[in-house]
Amino acid sequence: MMTPKEIVKNLDDYVIGQKDAKRTIAVALRNRYRRMRLSDDMRGEVTPKNILMIGSTGVGKTEIARRLSKMFGLPFIKVEASKYTEVGFVGRDVESMVRDLAAAAVNLVRNEEFEKNKDKIDEYIEQKILEKLMPPLPRGASEEKNAEYAKSYEKMREKLLSGSLDEKLIEIEISENTLESNSNLPPEMANMQENFIKVIGIATKKTKKELKIKDAKVALKNEASEKILDMESVKAEAMRRAREEGIIFIDEIDKVAVSSNGSRQDPSKEGVQRDLLPIVEGSSVSTKFGNLDTDHILFIAAGAFHISKPSDLIPELQGRFPLRVELESLDENALYEILTKPKNSLLKQYCALLATEGVELEFSESGIKALAKYAAQANTQVEDIGARRLHTIMEKVLEDISFEADEHSGEKIVIDENLVSEKLGVIVNNDDLAKYIL
Repeated sequence: MMTPKEIVKNLDDYVIGQKDAKRTIAVALRNRYRRMRLSDDMRGEVTPKNILMIGSTGVGKTEIARRLSKMFGLPFIKVEASKYTEVGFVGRDVESMVRDLAAAAVNLVRNEEFEKNKDKIDEYIEQKILEKLMPPLPRGASEEKNAEYAKSYEKMREKLLSGSLDEKLIEIEISENTLESNSNLPPEMANMQENFIKVIGIATKKTKKELKIKDAKVALKNEASEKILDMESVKAEAMRRAREEGIIFIDEIDKVAVSSNGSRQDPSKEGVQRDLLPIVEGSSVSTKFGNLDTDHILFIAAGAFHISKPSDLIPELQGRFPLRVELESLDENALYEILTKPKNSLLKQYCALLATEGVELEFSESGIKALAKYAAQANTQVEDIGARRLHTIMEKVLEDISFEADEHSGEKIVIDENLVSEKLGVIVNNDDLAKYIL
């Protein structure tokens, strides 16, 4: 587990600014590690300090969550509050986010075990394919025949490993699920469906397919992992991790806040908050992998709160998000840093994309500053959508070059201030045009 300073340093490679938000989240994550080192009595008393991130769209709330999910091997899911409805309304119920976390944890642990047992799984796949290429000799075959078979088998195995047989067609049997589980089903019904399938034995069926060997290797992976991995242990470890280390990022929490200014309100919004409250407070949710307690799951909520305010959330829910951080709006300097500092910045992405067509793009310093200036100006005049404005600006500047890339193959094109001003000046300075184009 990284220290808070290391977490912030890693986030700095991808998310510009927002120092307070990064520090708060880094400490919250580190506290989870500290809690696991406490005695059993004390560990049960320490609950996560949930976080509410407040800031305009495009300032980095979701990006921080996305990077965290890649950075840590922790069960993590990102959900949008606007997708949930109160029980009784059409839509997803709030408990389904916990079931999604359980499924994410199982996938995480299963992938880890798959990597640990990769050699055994590869050996199983290799054996299955070799059995098709060289069916075993019948019982009672002479020693001479067995010796010849063993020699030929080894040669065939060497060819298979070298990849020289990858294009060869073979017919294999693949196990396919005849009934897929529905994540929107109530857990009781999902469990009943699974038990029914097991009893009547129609969970899977064998189908014969003719595939190239390279495709057969991929197709047999699921079967191999089911045979070799102890799925009960995988599920048990996954549920432990989800319970003790799970993180749920709830985006667009402001969309379920009931604004005091609005004359007409969606009656399901407050209901979603009431349904969310027991999950955040700590309760037991039934999943197809077993019951999952939410007492020690860390919840990070985020919202722009343009129309509503954090105080428009019901008081009990506000109290369950004691840590609040406000993310700053992005000015011209921040937008310039977003274009230049991240490891896979927008500029690098466009350079790489056009390099596939043989076009070498180069952004001059004046050109980059002009891009940041026009993006900041558009955010001020039209609507502040933060760093997302850079995508629109970049597409508009590079539109003709991208469209005619085949004609510019082998050329070097410099994006300077003059080119940026030519493409954007008139649009940004005309409010009506900016509203529709940018």
